[in-house]
Amino acid sequence: MLKQFGAKPSPADLARYAKSPQWNGKQFENLEPTSLAISFSELPGLLYKQFCKKADREPRQKIVLAPFDKVAFEAPGAAPKMIWYGHSAVLLRINGLTIFIDPMMGPNAAPISPFAVKRFSDNTLDILDQLPEIDLVLLTHDHYDHLDLESIARIRAKTKHFYTALGVARHLIKWGIEADRIQEFDWWQQARFESIAITFTPTRHFAGRGLKDRSKSFWGGWQLKTEQYNLWFSGDGGYGTHFKTIGERLGPFDFAWMECGQYNELWHEIHFYPEESLQAATEARAKKIMPVHWGAFSLAQHSWKEPAERFVTAALAQQLDYFLPRPGQLVDITQTLHDRWWETLV
Repeated sequence: MLKQFGAKPSPADLARYAKSPQWNGKQFENLEPTSLAISFSELPGLLYKQFCKKADREPRQKIVLAPFDKVAFEAPGAAPKMIWYGHSAVLLRINGLTIFIDPMMGPNAAPISPFAVKRFSDNTLDILDQLPEIDLVLLTHDHYDHLDLESIARIRAKTKHFYTALGVARHLIKWGIEADRIQEFDWWQQARFESIAITFTPTRHFAGRGLKDRSKSFWGGWQLKTEQYNLWFSGDGGYGTHFKTIGERLGPFDFAWMECGQYNELWHEIHFYPEESLQAATEARAKKIMPVHWGAFSLAQHSWKEPAERFVTAALAQQLDYFLPRPGQLVDITQTLHDRWWETLV
């Protein structure tokens, strides 16, 4: 259990973090004031709803993922291919490279909690054993629904490189990954990974894996740009003025994965509503938009289908191009996918 927490920041780590413009002397902070507090009086009601009122918050039947097809995944193609495994786990094939964004494939999004938050699909960790060599893992932040010990243990030997938010490397090193395979990023920091230009982008969120390390690691999103395509993974966060800035500096984007799910009025500043997901993508100048951060776990009190339903309703009303593959489905990002697959589950 203790190993699951990851590592505490060392004095050398803190000295490194202090060089970031977003370090306030004690922790990382957002670009605008952001409240993370839930009052003591609100807590009992929240916990009751979370663990006792589960009607419609999980599918009544498990979401079955298609088997991984290595031949089809690695087959040459001009456009990027991807498999979404629910929540924020996205496996990419782009320019002959295999990239995994937030490869949290574990069965429980709350491994240190006495109450499990179970995944909507079974045996997802076994998929990691079927994957080919992974050229690069991208980690947006260190929350348990994005970074889990068991998934990292499964892919540790087959992953060449890890790009992470500033402060996340210490967990990976504790879990047995050599420091020379890891590169940490501050906001707007860029790197060239073979034929792909990668930039770490701002979000409005927080991070941490224990009671005493809140925001002592960073959070953000990832831009991946090739000669033909400009892609963006928003990362977790609430609405803010930074989306317009991202669009001005890095856009327009051919495709964007946008956080959309696990929202609540009590933490609205760090997880936006589906309509805001589309607004943020529009301001960032994204041409095609896919909702992520839903379809795998119930971490909020809305029904499990609601993020997708609200997202589609808003996209249709605004005539925005959206993309909705089934979890586990191998797709080409240039396809048109408007399948309301969740409606087939009772």
